[in-house]
Amino acid sequence: MLKKRLITTMLWNGSTLVKGHNFINSRRAGSAVTTIKIYNSRDVDEILFLDIVKTSIDRRFDYNLIRQLTDECNVPITIGGGIKKIYEITDLLFAGADKILINSEAYKNLNLVNEAAKKFGSQTIVVGIDYKKQGNKYVCFSKSGEKKENLDPIDWAKQCEDSGAGEIILTSIDHDGLMNGYDLELLNNVSNKINLPVIASGGAGNYQHFFQAFENGASAAAAASIYHFTEQTPNEAKRYLIEKNLPVRKNF
Repeated sequence: MLKKRLITTMLWNGSTLVKGHNFINSRRAGSAVTTIKIYNSRDVDEILFLDIVKTSIDRRFDYNLIRQLTDECNVPITIGGGIKKIYEITDLLFAGADKILINSEAYKNLNLVNEAAKKFGSQTIVVGIDYKKQGNKYVCFSKSGEKKENLDPIDWAKQCEDSGAGEIILTSIDHDGLMNGYDLELLNNVSNKINLPVIASGGAGNYQHFFQAFENGASAAAAASIYHFTEQTPNEAKRYLIEKNLPVRKNF
């Protein structure tokens, strides 16, 4: 059985890390480089670094910062934020990224996922799906939750899989930052309809929430607030999951 992964999410606003709350990112969360150094000692499996400013405006990545982060990072790091071109993926990989997250651009140009997967390998390409529940329906959103795409997340996940994506990160905007648990209903449905690893994102507030995500089909659980603003750690989360007989990677 493949081991379950714990991922920490870092949101970068161009000058500092911030905390998300239903995709409103106003609370400062500290230095990116210092935070990565901390996670190196706390047994996190992977890091997800998202430039949320670049998602909304057309600007270059700060490649000097990316190189600083990847030099400090002892685990695989996924970089995302407004990626539109193959050359950006090439530059980020040369700067030390292990995986690349594509989100908003895929709705306009799904061929970007296909082309990137062929050029760099599916294992390198992660597609982010942000969504809200509206009435009885789930709907995809792009541009950091600002633009409604009128697509069902399950159908969109299938299209991304068919286009060569290697992983899907599924983020509930409704649950983001509230620390009241993941959206298990859609997580379970997506996990059962595609053959890719699904990363649960949005809502973790305790170790039980990780367990519930894995029980509902997640291959990995991404979180931010639980690590940034409580005493809970990836290391202790793994101890909890081991007691629940879930396979995890451990360095203790």
